[in-house]
Amino acid sequence: MIRFFTKDQYKNGVLAIWVILALFQAGFTQLMDDEAYYWVYSRHLDWGYFDHPPMIALLIKAGYALFHNELGVRLGMVALNLGTLILTDKLIPQKDNRVFYLLLAGMGAMQLGGMLAVPDLPLIFFATLYFYIYRGFLESQSWKNTLLLGLSMALMFYSKYHGILLVFFTVLSNLSLLRLYRFWIAVFITTALFFPHLYWQYSHNFPSLQYHLVERNSNRYHYTHTLDYVTGQILLFGPLVGWLILYYAFRTPVVSTFERALKFSLVGVLVFFLFSTFKGRVEANWTVMIFTPMFILAHQGIVRQGYSAKIFQYTWAASLLLVCVTRVYMIWDFMPGVPVRPEIHHNREWTNVIEQQANGRPVVFLNSYQRPSKYMFYTGHEAYSLNTIPSRRSQYNFWHTEEDLWGKEVLMSAPDAYYFSGADSIGTSQGDFFNRPEMAYYSYSLIQLETAEKAVAVKTGGSVMLRFGVKNGYNVPVKMKDAEGPLVGYLIWNKDDYRQSGYSLRLADVLKKDSVDITIQAPPVAGEYKLKMGIQAPAVPDPTHNSQVIKLKVE
Repeated sequence: MIRFFTKDQYKNGVLAIWVILALFQAGFTQLMDDEAYYWVYSRHLDWGYFDHPPMIALLIKAGYALFHNELGVRLGMVALNLGTLILTDKLIPQKDNRVFYLLLAGMGAMQLGGMLAVPDLPLIFFATLYFYIYRGFLESQSWKNTLLLGLSMALMFYSKYHGILLVFFTVLSNLSLLRLYRFWIAVFITTALFFPHLYWQYSHNFPSLQYHLVERNSNRYHYTHTLDYVTGQILLFGPLVGWLILYYAFRTPVVSTFERALKFSLVGVLVFFLFSTFKGRVEANWTVMIFTPMFILAHQGIVRQGYSAKIFQYTWAASLLLVCVTRVYMIWDFMPGVPVRPEIHHNREWTNVIEQQANGRPVVFLNSYQRPSKYMFYTGHEAYSLNTIPSRRSQYNFWHTEEDLWGKEVLMSAPDAYYFSGADSIGTSQGDFFNRPEMAYYSYSLIQLETAEKAVAVKTGGSVMLRFGVKNGYNVPVKMKDAEGPLVGYLIWNKDDYRQSGYSLRLADVLKKDSVDITIQAPPVAGEYKLKMGIQAPAVPDPTHNSQVIKLKVE
């Protein structure tokens, strides 16, 4: 097969087969958790979101307008995946179609993941477009190339923040760019185009930076973070030959300024995230933007440097067989009970169970952005995620859904019995659900208490008073269950599961003021803690997120 498809006239046929398989898989594979979450993004188009920039939402919106199903959610990703392959092929200076197909055959992630509606797909495409335009800019600093370079960088940033690394390592590989005034014009264009998102971050108190740089970080290093990262990179770029593709890409000497940018980006990104494992867990897919640099350099290593392709020739059929089996599993659960991405199976079944118990009422899921997103996609009924301080925040903390739920009867749904004492569990293919009706629902995630303090030191057993500005993010007057409203206070916790809370104010009193002074009592044991302000919602035992994290050092 590989020998047969070595001529240029067959390339379109290979790409057509690639797209047909991707479309079939996209249409018959149920949504992953994050895909459903990003689909909810597309129902609330904005310049920014808690987790990501808005490109993924816009692409899903466009595809879903054509097809109201899984295919519509993923249609834009299939198109961008095809565009990535076409641009990558154009960037290869010394082409060999046989090598091109052998590398693609070994890279299972590009075949299987090339249709998933996640921010990585637009990032890969716009990173490839960025390198394509950068090569043209190196040849001619024309106004056209300057404008396109600025546009490509902005589109990359609108896809995922990680794209900034590619620009940084490109500049590092070619410091003479800093002397080109048209490069700075391109940077200005990028900044102007990206400004709406930056303003969104500013107006929402930079939630993405807070989450990724503070809240998400692990409290201590564990060797498994690094081991998982290294193993994940090898598997990401090919279950059988990923190690060899990376090795060839690292080994291939560069012969031009453009290739030096590819090499710096490849090595720089991998090393950057390797060091990031010392701060916390790094997802394997965070490095997918180096697909094009790695592919081109590995390809040139075989064609130009004469590196052996025998291992690729011996393993391409086995790689395709593994991909084929995985494709079938993603569509048909022929291994029920095996915990391999169970989220892509039986979603209609478990959402139907909850829908029947809800009986037309909105469903409020506790501490899960995945479950309400899946529920809304597969049932068409309204759902919401109420996130309490022990869990992570999500984009649900920024939407105005609560305004429509105040005072209404809802079905509360939690992942374990801790939240609803005495509630009966409902068994589904996706685990147990503990549900309880709430006759009049209230919660207040859009009220934020903001302080200039990012870190505070206090003596053991002592106290410190902090002043918090009161920011009411609701578009309508705040409705409460009673005249005073719920308690407002703080929660302190650390890595050893120590928890301490203190509540002394009522919501009604807080909303009357521009700022409030709250005295924080220090824990009895010295150490490093995290502090957050919260409002004790009537429906759940834990307070909600109503401030950013403050580092508390007890001496």
